[in-house]
Amino acid sequence: MLVALRVRMVAEGAPPSMLKHAGDRTAHDLIMAELTTCFPDDAVLSEEGVDLAERLRSTRTWIVDPLDGTREFGENPRSDWAVHIALVIDERPVAGAVALPAMGLTLSTYRPNSLTPPYVGPPRLIVSRSRPPVAAMIVAEAMGAQLIAMGSAGAKAMAVVLGHADIYAHSGGQYEWDSCAPVAVAAAAGLHVSRIDGSPLRYNQPDPYLPDLLICRPEMAAEALRALNG
Repeated sequence: MLVALRVRMVAEGAPPSMLKHAGDRTAHDLIMAELTTCFPDDAVLSEEGVDLAERLRSTRTWIVDPLDGTREFGENPRSDWAVHIALVIDERPVAGAVALPAMGLTLSTYRPNSLTPPYVGPPRLIVSRSRPPVAAMIVAEAMGAQLIAMGSAGAKAMAVVLGHADIYAHSGGQYEWDSCAPVAVAAAAGLHVSRIDGSPLRYNQPDPYLPDLLICRPEMAAEALRALNG
């Protein structure tokens, strides 16, 4: 749907700002309609929706980013953008999916990916296209990592799941919808997931700001955490 929307709007000459807005709104409306129909008693926290306090009293809360990587979505034909949907119970994502529509992929906890074989060479660390966060640069220097620039938190995390990268370390600002589904999928695939101090990632909190995370191959977690907390 989002791929077709982008193709049509680009053909019509729509500017990137219009693409981003239309993608966000279209995906949000569709996901909300499906969740409301299938799970009418569940709460939802969506980047594009109103944050209702009732979600804090719900035993089941869906955390959604209808279009993660709006900048990349607006830059046709970039493929590093994603759709995130996760179910949180007791502060933990118990199910989740990350779709990479432009790549024709959906990764989920239903049929999780297997841990890929170790890469032979320096660790590959995923960073933002614009400005690598401090956490990433600390880990890169300590571990002699090779940097790979990419947009979208979901696309970055799935690059580690797919074995295209080894470490995704982020600091400096994210919200629960940016990481919840990627963390669920990464954990199900056998990867290490935590905050950069090593503590668990907790979701459906009163303040959805969740500024940092570490997703990496399990054998690299101890060294990365030492670098981040040394």
